[in-house]
Amino acid sequence: MKTKKLKTRKIEIERVSFISSKPFDTVVAAVRAGVGRLDLAAFSKASKSAGSFADLEKVINQDMGKTGLMLFLELDHGSVLKKEMGPDRPKMVRFVIGNPLVMKEMVKHVPDAGSYAPITVLVDERPDGIHLTYDRMVGYLSAYKNAKASKVAQELDAKVEALLNSAAG
Repeated sequence: MKTKKLKTRKIEIERVSFISSKPFDTVVAAVRAGVGRLDLAAFSKASKSAGSFADLEKVINQDMGKTGLMLFLELDHGSVLKKEMGPDRPKMVRFVIGNPLVMKEMVKHVPDAGSYAPITVLVDERPDGIHLTYDRMVGYLSAYKNAKASKVAQELDAKVEALLNSAAG
């Protein structure tokens, strides 16, 4: 079997941070309130079944949330830090959010977009306030020079940034 040549691509990261003076728990609750919940078991079943795409869309749209985004996973990084460093460590939560239908549109044009979606939002406590940080999808996809994928990425970025701006208040 012939080995394929290693291909590398330089990806530019555009990091966006909002800083809030609100309490950490208030900001986290606002992020949670802004996204829907994806029933991962139902999603997995519908995506692998012989059912139609419309059936899959029904599962996805069941609890989309007002932003058109949904929560896939929430990781409490702060609780891990507290185990080692004590209860006074800053709080930190990582949200994995997105929309499978948006991801589908990006990967139709740039398959590598599947490496970046769903996206990550980090909410963490720092001396100057609560930071809500996100790496723009358009930055990840700019290296691929695909206008259709970039348009979808821009729309996703706008949704995420509106969510973060609202949560930061």
